[in-house]
Amino acid sequence: MAFDQREFRNAVGCFATGVTVVTTLDKEGDRVGITANSFSSVSLDPPLVLFCVDAKINSFEAFENCENFNINVLSENQIELSNAFARSSEDKWDGIEHVFGDNGCPIFENSIAVLECDKYAIHSAGDHLIMVGQVTKIAYETVERHPLLYFNGAYASLS
Repeated sequence: MAFDQREFRNAVGCFATGVTVVTTLDKEGDRVGITANSFSSVSLDPPLVLFCVDAKINSFEAFENCENFNINVLSENQIELSNAFARSSEDKWDGIEHVFGDNGCPIFENSIAVLECDKYAIHSAGDHLIMVGQVTKIAYETVERHPLLYFNGAYASLS
């Protein structure tokens, strides 16, 4: 390998991505959430999406063992929400307004889109786990709002 991890991160950081908060419940029924920009649609039939979760984070086991999860696609005015779930902390949920989806997992009402998912498959990939979900319910904004973007190691916006 002729490059180090920092160079790799810099190179893939040139690809602008949307920002999501993925939520689930752990085996005790406690809320779990992480900020993820490694989100993508996979298939239309069946409707599949994926996100990647780092094997080193505290909530890894909750995602590895979950049955359902929700993808909350954030708008550009939800940077604080993204930051809250990007850190490793016991109090991530303090002061965070949310409701629960049909699958029991948390939803943030001001998200641009929410995809409720049943776990479809998981794949080991280096130091991450690729979580594939079959979308069972969708909600999205019909009013034009701008997404929260991540580019070159920082938040970015379309406006």
